[in-house]
Amino acid sequence: MTGFARQSADTAAGTITWELRAVNHRFLEVQFRLPEELRPQEQAFKQQVASKLRRGKVDCALHFNRAFSQQDELQLNSDMVELLGTRVTEIQNALPNATSPAALDILRWPGVIAESELDAEPLAADASALLEAALQSMVEMRQSEGARIHDMLSSRCDDVGAIAAAVRQRLPDVLAAAHARQRERIAKLDVEADPARLEVELALIAQKLDVDEELDRLDSHVTEIRQVLGNDEAVGRRLDFLMQELNREANTLGSKSADAETTKAAVELKVLIEQMREQIQNVE
Repeated sequence: MTGFARQSADTAAGTITWELRAVNHRFLEVQFRLPEELRPQEQAFKQQVASKLRRGKVDCALHFNRAFSQQDELQLNSDMVELLGTRVTEIQNALPNATSPAALDILRWPGVIAESELDAEPLAADASALLEAALQSMVEMRQSEGARIHDMLSSRCDDVGAIAAAVRQRLPDVLAAAHARQRERIAKLDVEADPARLEVELALIAQKLDVDEELDRLDSHVTEIRQVLGNDEAVGRRLDFLMQELNREANTLGSKSADAETTKAAVELKVLIEQMREQIQNVE
């Protein structure tokens, strides 16, 4: 299910900010972008996410702006500075017109300034607490979207049930029309049909056109979908399976169709099922 959450907090070490983005996915896939100081905590953070979310591709980014304290002494790596000076002199001897780097350029060179060592343990605890708040915010957003999807799926279930009921109501007329067409064909041949054989043929036609079982299974699947929607646990995969079953019955209904109305009903069912299937990709 899609979702977004952003939480920021000031800590003793600096400002930390979590940004969580989730998109549809069949399973739970979590990716992290962490500052170097907190890379060892990635597995613990993954477990936190898995305790709240069951499905989706989730991108978790933690931004850390370290606080500067005047009490922290910026250690100058004299050996690095001396080595850089030597290399700059060599370049100037080879290229007399080359511009000398400014002092600030030297200070920005990796390794020239060594910051005081950071105590990562309290920072990790703060990041974990903030991640919990971000996850809760995302869960609330997903629950709001889930309520909308629940209403949509319930409405589509009503439509599927109504179509199935209409097809069932027309079944006697469809069979009667099929029998009438068969008798009309025989009459056009101007031959005398064996009544017993004719009854067998009509029975076979009725059997081929009989969609009672498909309609019963449609009703059964709709009932189960409603039950699943009432569960508090993760139901996305179960709903995926039920969509496949609904689609199978709609296909069979279309293949057995003997009139335009039944064919139209099968197409409408497939449209409704596809609409539900698309939304179910958002369901955890």
